[in-house]
Amino acid sequence: MGEFKVAPGGAAVQNLRPEVRAIGAPCFVTAPMKVLIVGSGGREHALAWKIADSPLVEEVICAPGNGGTALVGRNVKVAATDLNGIVTLAKSEGVELVVVGPEDPLCDGLVDLLEQAGILAFGPGASGARLEGSKLFAKELLDRHRIPTASWRRFDRVGAAKAYLEQCTTWPQVVKADGLAAGKGVFVCGDAKEACASVDLMMEEGAFGDAGSTVVIEEFMVGEEVSVHAITDGQTLLILESVVDHKQVGEGDQGPNTGGMGVYSPTTSLSSRMMQQIEQHVLLPTLHALRTDDIAFRGTLFVGLMLTEAGPRVLEYNCRFGDPETQAIMRRMKSDLVPYLIATAKGELEGMEAPEWNDEMCVGVVAASEGYPGDYEKGHRISGLEQAEEVSSVVTFHAGTRMDGAQTRTNGGRVLCVTAMGGDKGTARRRAYEAYDHISWPGKFCRRDIGERHAGGKSNPPGSSS
Repeated sequence: MGEFKVAPGGAAVQNLRPEVRAIGAPCFVTAPMKVLIVGSGGREHALAWKIADSPLVEEVICAPGNGGTALVGRNVKVAATDLNGIVTLAKSEGVELVVVGPEDPLCDGLVDLLEQAGILAFGPGASGARLEGSKLFAKELLDRHRIPTASWRRFDRVGAAKAYLEQCTTWPQVVKADGLAAGKGVFVCGDAKEACASVDLMMEEGAFGDAGSTVVIEEFMVGEEVSVHAITDGQTLLILESVVDHKQVGEGDQGPNTGGMGVYSPTTSLSSRMMQQIEQHVLLPTLHALRTDDIAFRGTLFVGLMLTEAGPRVLEYNCRFGDPETQAIMRRMKSDLVPYLIATAKGELEGMEAPEWNDEMCVGVVAASEGYPGDYEKGHRISGLEQAEEVSSVVTFHAGTRMDGAQTRTNGGRVLCVTAMGGDKGTARRRAYEAYDHISWPGKFCRRDIGERHAGGKSNPPGSSS
């Protein structure tokens, strides 16, 4: 794996090896450009917020965007899954860079279409996006290249899956839909009855469509869950600052998995030694595996990890920025993001200097609609957003919102992510919850324990962030 290079990213990965160095300067853009961001969630609002602040950018266009992206850019009513519509929009607007937020259009091959049209895009093509699009594909790649992960079995028949579960003597077991299920296709099951019910839900009842026609059953891992984001052009790896997500809907990591109920960054559990282990045993071997398997990958490599007593082990891969992890990363990134996106898309990441980061702690609290991650109501009027923004160091990112004239209304399960900075985690938490409490709509709820997870505490495998 000597052909790969690691560019220094956050403080946790500075100077990991003597040969690692940042060279060159940020890529040069001759004139301000139009950037198109594909998606409508909190991740896309955070990216739009950060990209709009770049002197390299003339205008940010969001397709389709949300109530928050409308504050920093221009929304266009083209669905993220309308691949031909996105390509047509990019051409007609003279867009010079497309940043694809969600996993679905990546897995469907949007970047391949954009590249065929001669449009620069940040994100992997369909072959690289299979890392997220198929858990079976990812697990086979992990095993084939001896990258540490949970032991697992694949099943495409209901009877065989249930027979295996009924013979298990170690619990919990984790049952996962093979394909994309919007963060809801992962079940941590305490006994065979619960696990078999999950299999029935996916394989018999078709709760997730084709995504659940094949399931992966894997061992439950104990440790602290962390999210490691890196951007890569397939040759050079730039590791971003660490983030801890809270996946389960209930406090104390109880209840069903969600796309993410809150985050904090950085995590003190990721020492330089641990980051070196993650780099050497997970990230670089993953790049090597992709190259060996002749898979081009340019974009975000977002790895969910469990820090176990035996070292870091891969929970899952994602092929795009996480949500709500991106909200914390964008708050803490002091450098201009745009040059890194361009350099990655062009295959020129090796020439980039290390980004600068805010040393303060960021805490993000997700405000959700009653019923999430199940059924929920839409269309409630949201009040208190201006008062929330008046709290020191607070930025509120929209996810499931829409504009109704001058009024912001709920339009999803995860509605907002209230982020706050502070010199320590306690200050950041206090500010985030103070701002959250200013916001109101019928049925609003959150987890009140974001940022309280302790190193070595119990954690559960994540579903795919959405």
